[in-house]
Order: sequence, then structure tokens, then C-alpha cells
Amino acid sequence: MAELAPSVLSADFARLGEEIRAVEQAGVTMLHLDVMDGHFVPNLTIGPPVIRSIRRATRLKLDTHLMIEDADSHLEAFADAGADMISVHVEACRHLHRTVKAIHALGKQAGVVLNPATPISALSEILPEADYVLLMSVNPGFGGQTFIPATVAKVAALKEMIARAGLKTRIEVDGGVTKANAAALVSAGADILVAGSAVFDGGNASEQSAALLGLIR
Repeated sequence: MAELAPSVLSADFARLGEEIRAVEQAGVTMLHLDVMDGHFVPNLTIGPPVIRSIRRATRLKLDTHLMIEDADSHLEAFADAGADMISVHVEACRHLHRTVKAIHALGKQAGVVLNPATPISALSEILPEADYVLLMSVNPGFGGQTFIPATVAKVAALKEMIARAGLKTRIEVDGGVTKANAAALVSAGADILVAGSAVFDGGNASEQSAALLGLIR
């Protein structure tokens, strides 16, 4: 069954506890936390202290997406803050295999992330080590961007690649996910959909989450 991961970046941080409770009531099972450093991507967002606060507010899985340089130096801090899943970019990690192993050594699920222009062939050596692959369906850095339609075919190609290798690696999609494309992404093989604006910008995060869950389940 596909899962929905509301992106906290789009929530109202002045009412973050309420926003989290709203999506919990809709039946979501995880939250997506976008960590940006202002270097690998132009935006600057949250770090371990905010994740630690979110961890105290919910028992949902925390899916932590590191859009940062030198992720290795910060893995332990994010793990200690309460992250359950930690994903790093193929484009940012010089020694990706070592980074994935380090995430596993901390007892966390390890994900690898591809930007829109990075082909799935970049995963050929690391795929057996990854618990999930996160495909960016927008260029990372800011919420509210328009979905790149070619992502649907990329999901299908990655699903076939995983099947050929006899793996159980999950596929996550992040960026511009809405009611208009959610079902197509799941049909192509996506297991986790990240949605920010589509959940939090409509005025009722619980209703918006429930509507998306209805489409993908």
C-alpha cells in the first residue's frame, strides 16, 4: 500500500503541532522533513533541533531528506534527533556507499536521492544497499514548484530496474505531487508520495491528506 508523507516545509510553523495532529487524524504514517543548507541547494531550512521537537510531538515515522553538502558529518546528529529514515543525494555524496553504510550503522533506513536530470543508471552500484530511492520531481530547493511530467516514466523505469535485480527497494517521489498526478505515480510504481502544498495550502490539512490517501490507496 502506498504511503503519503506530508512535507513539513509547507506547514504553518506557528501551528506546527496542530498541523501534525491534523495529518495524523487523516491516517498518514510518516512526515517528510526537508533539510537544506543553502549550499547544495539555495534555500536554508531546518536542522536537528527542529526535528527533535517534531519527534516529541508525534510517533509518526520521520523521513529526513538531507539536501546538504558533507552529509556524513551530520548523520549522527539527525539520527539522535529522532529521524527514522535518512536520505542523501547521489549528487552530493562523494563516497555514497560509505554514507549509506553509516546510516545503517545508526539503525536507520537509508535512502538515496536523484535530482531530475540524474539518470537512474547512477544507482546501478548502490541500489542493493538502499532501502528506498527518492526521485525528485522538481529541482530541489523550494516548495510549491510544478511537477516534472517525465517523472512518471522515470518511476516506471526504476521499478523495472528494481524488479530485474530481485530487490525490494521502495520508490519515493518528492515535488509537485497533487491529486492530479498522485494516482499515476502509484500506478507507475511509487510507494511513497511526498506532498507539501497539496496538503498544507488548502486550509484543512486533514481533509487534503485524506483526499490524497483515497487516491493512492
